[in-house]
Amino acid sequence: MTDDLDDRLRDAKLAALAEFAAGAGHEINNPVATILGRAQQLLRHEDDPNRRRALATIASQALRIRDMIGDLMLFARPPEAEPVWVDLASLVQRISEPLHELAAERGITLRLDAPRPVQAFADPEQMAVAVVALIENAINATPADGTVVIAVSDRDGRSEISVEDHGVGFTDTDREHAFDPFYSGRQAGRGLGFGLPKAWRIATLAGGSITIDSRDGTTVARISLPVPKTAGDEPAVPAKPSRRKRS
Repeated sequence: MTDDLDDRLRDAKLAALAEFAAGAGHEINNPVATILGRAQQLLRHEDDPNRRRALATIASQALRIRDMIGDLMLFARPPEAEPVWVDLASLVQRISEPLHELAAERGITLRLDAPRPVQAFADPEQMAVAVVALIENAINATPADGTVVIAVSDRDGRSEISVEDHGVGFTDTDREHAFDPFYSGRQAGRGLGFGLPKAWRIATLAGGSITIDSRDGTTVARISLPVPKTAGDEPAVPAKPSRRKRS
C-alpha cells in the first residue's frame, strides 16, 4: 500500500513538473532562437578572428540550450501517440543493433534475450525512444568488459522490457529522483540528461509503468505495459492536459 501511494505521489509530482517544463521551455526557447539567429547573422559578416571565435562560441552554446529545450519539451509534451499492436521482441532487436557499436567502443557486451514474440499495444516510435534511453543509461554506467542484458517477456497479463547492468548502481535517493529532469544529484555516469524522464513520460502515457531496482551491484530498469485481453480492449491513450490561457 505504501509503495503504491509513493508511486502515485511520484507520478503526480512528475506530471506537474511536465506542465511547468512545457511553459518554461516555450518561454526560454524564443529568446534563445533570437540569440542564435543574431549570432549566426553576425558571424557571416565578421572577418576579425577573435570576434568570429566569440560569435561561434555564442552560437554553439545557444544550440546546446536549444537541444536541451527540445529534450525538455519531449518530456513535457511528447507527440500525440499512435498506438498499434507491436512485437516488442522485434522492436528491441531493431533498436539495439546500432547500439552494439556504441557498446563495443567501450568494451561492453550488449546481449538480447528475446526468444519469442511478445505483443503490446503502444506507439512503436515512442517506445523505441524510451527503450534506447534505458539502454544508453545502462551502457554509460557499465565499466569495460561489462555486459548489458535487454530482455523481453510477458507475465501476469503484462508485456515487459527490462535492461540489466552491473555498473554504477543507484543510491536510494537517486532511485527516488531517477525520473526527475531537474534532479542534479545523480552519480557520474548514471542518469544524466533527459533520457530517463522521457522514458517515464512515454511509458506512463502508454498506460504502463517504469521501475528501477538497484541492489547488490545489479540494476534493472523495467518498462511494463498492460496487454488487452481481447481485441477492442486496447487501453485508451491518456488525454493531454489542456493549456490554460493567460488572463
